[in-house]
Amino acid sequence: MAGIFSILCMTLAIFVPYLAAPAAAQDAKRSLEQVEGDVYRFQNNFHFAMVVETEAGIVVTDPIDAEAVAWLKTELAQKFDKPVTHMIFSHHHADHASGGQAWGDIEVIAHENFPAHVEAGDVDTAMPTQTVGDSHSFELGGKTFELTYLGNGHGDDLIVTVVRPENVAFVVDVVSPKRLPWRDFPGADIDGMIEQIKVVESLDFDILLPGHSVIGTKQDAADTRLYIEHLKAEVQTALDAGKSEADILASDITDNYQDWMGYDQLRDLNIQGMIRWLSAGG
Repeated sequence: MAGIFSILCMTLAIFVPYLAAPAAAQDAKRSLEQVEGDVYRFQNNFHFAMVVETEAGIVVTDPIDAEAVAWLKTELAQKFDKPVTHMIFSHHHADHASGGQAWGDIEVIAHENFPAHVEAGDVDTAMPTQTVGDSHSFELGGKTFELTYLGNGHGDDLIVTVVRPENVAFVVDVVSPKRLPWRDFPGADIDGMIEQIKVVESLDFDILLPGHSVIGTKQDAADTRLYIEHLKAEVQTALDAGKSEADILASDITDNYQDWMGYDQLRDLNIQGMIRWLSAGG
């Protein structure tokens, strides 16, 4: 794994207020860097996708947007001179799944809950040609791709893809190594999110390749879960004691995580999101 690239990712990830904002094409920072073996990481500003070269073609994950696909098409043609044969959606959220049509006529795989979000207009992208349930695997050109559904929490269609023999897991949004969760847990079932992370922890892999933040390991999944569980317990204790939001925000309940990326920008939002979720009945 390229240490220089990890440092670059860490530097970029500090600017978390922009993580979910689509940048204009002319401002986009893009690159394709090797992670392990034939597994590569595609960067499009603060979003990342996975690219896997096989003997029979190339497998890509989240398109991110049509402009990102156009750039990556050119890059892959120059680097590998092989066709892209498969695309795997991690989930339907538009900042990861938009623009899938730009890949053209290829095999498109997503969780079985994914098509309903396209039909509802939640995201403008390609319809899957194949949907999967709790688990699915396929082989292509000497590589095995293991897809595992994480359940309901951060969305209802989130899957992890593990590539073998490299043992790299592509994990989006539910874990962003060494970075606080995004904003105020928008739209998330936080207990469900904790269970999703437990599924990630149960998988067999060595390298965690996230949709945001730096490349990590399975320990980063455990650390993220422990942070969320700690935050939930501390906020619940404070609420039970009759403390106000202002009191909780002024407390030291997250001090042990001050070295995580995005702490200054996301800490209060994390607390406010947890207060909202617990106050609504969890």
